[in-house]
Amino acid sequence: MRCRIVRAGSSKLDNGVTDNGAINLAERFAYSGHFNTLFSDGMSLVEESANYLDGEGRVEATHMAKRTALLYGSESMRLTTRMMQLASWLLLQRAANAGELSREQLLEEKRKVSLSTLPQSVFGSDWDDLPPAFVELVSRSLALQNRIVTLDTEIYGSAARPAARKDNPVSQQIDLLSTALGAARKG
Repeated sequence: MRCRIVRAGSSKLDNGVTDNGAINLAERFAYSGHFNTLFSDGMSLVEESANYLDGEGRVEATHMAKRTALLYGSESMRLTTRMMQLASWLLLQRAANAGELSREQLLEEKRKVSLSTLPQSVFGSDWDDLPPAFVELVSRSLALQNRIVTLDTEIYGSAARPAARKDNPVSQQIDLLSTALGAARKG
């Protein structure tokens, strides 16, 4: 039996549609076979990140200037923290899909997954000195974070969005796209 969570103020009917006629597409996605692709991609990124940080990234870090090495170290910690929390969410959702958790168990375990406090990376000019493979991993992890936080918010109605930040979130997204496309953004 799958564990379905419904936002306060609406109830789920047997056919998966709420009493007000709304269909939660994010929930349908999370409980469909398409979730398996997200799960597989997310867990592959976790493994790829760990392998990079333990292997090639460790070697590259020894050849970095002090300032770049400091940025690399702090961003490595952010990447690791982000990936652990995202992997936890993916594993919980998979267990819910398989009916291995009751509604209460799922909600209790979700409290331990801190999507609202995931570390944010702010791309700047210093990022040009970091290894491209590392920057790509960070960009991909942030894209995965956006997908999971959006799904979590849509499915569970939680306030899982990252707290408001001083810098402009639109600017951060433009920086992410610029980095992903290999274009430098000025100002």
